[in-house]
Amino acid sequence: MRLEGRVAAVTGGSRSIGRGIVEAFLREGARVCFNGRSEEKGAQALRELDAGDRVAFVAGDVRHSEDIQRLVETTVSRFGRLDIMVNNAGGITEPAPVAALSDDAWANDIQWNLTSVFYGTKYALRHMIPRKFGRIINLSSVEGKMGVPGMAGYAAAKHGVNGLTKAAAGEVGRDGITVNAICPGLILTDAVNEGGPHTARAMGMTFDEMVDNVFKAKTMTGELNTVEQVAELTVLLASDVGAGFTGAQISVDGGIAPY
Repeated sequence: MRLEGRVAAVTGGSRSIGRGIVEAFLREGARVCFNGRSEEKGAQALRELDAGDRVAFVAGDVRHSEDIQRLVETTVSRFGRLDIMVNNAGGITEPAPVAALSDDAWANDIQWNLTSVFYGTKYALRHMIPRKFGRIINLSSVEGKMGVPGMAGYAAAKHGVNGLTKAAAGEVGRDGITVNAICPGLILTDAVNEGGPHTARAMGMTFDEMVDNVFKAKTMTGELNTVEQVAELTVLLASDVGAGFTGAQISVDGGIAPY
């Protein structure tokens, strides 16, 4: 029960990595409010989580400032405060080489993956700074440290998340607030299995070839990481032990980017 008594907000918590984080937080004793774009998927997640009044869902799109502000304010009104903010939501809009990437796809990659993290960090800090306590955890990516062809918008946004993480950490470290980024490699979530083949085609290969030749082949372990491993690291950063970590970009990628 490493998070007993703590209150967390998680963006994109209905499925995939976000869902794994919500489940881990609930197991560790936290109360959690999460969002997602689909009311239906949110309601289904609530039924499956079966955590009673310890969990709540707020429909919203993280690309919109007001929707993230509503998530934060609902968390505070429902549970009394906000201790942990996990900026998890994001994804790849339209995998394509830079020369073929549309302006709209680029703008959406930045809005979805970077600007949303700015919104979540800003609104969370407004509640955390007066209390002199908080944990902000941003889901970045191994692409925030390197860059795979065909994913320029996503890679640029995730590099931005790492920069935002470091800047914010320096601003609020003396206020008892930590800000860290987790950088997963490829994790075979339902979202990746849905969108992965399109990404692979933009890279000129099949999905299986992308998994084996781009991701597994570059790891030190020869294996992909899991949702559970990311969720466990998120719990650690959110816990009392996490007080010693801030401004970090921690890879969970089997050694693809060991820095």
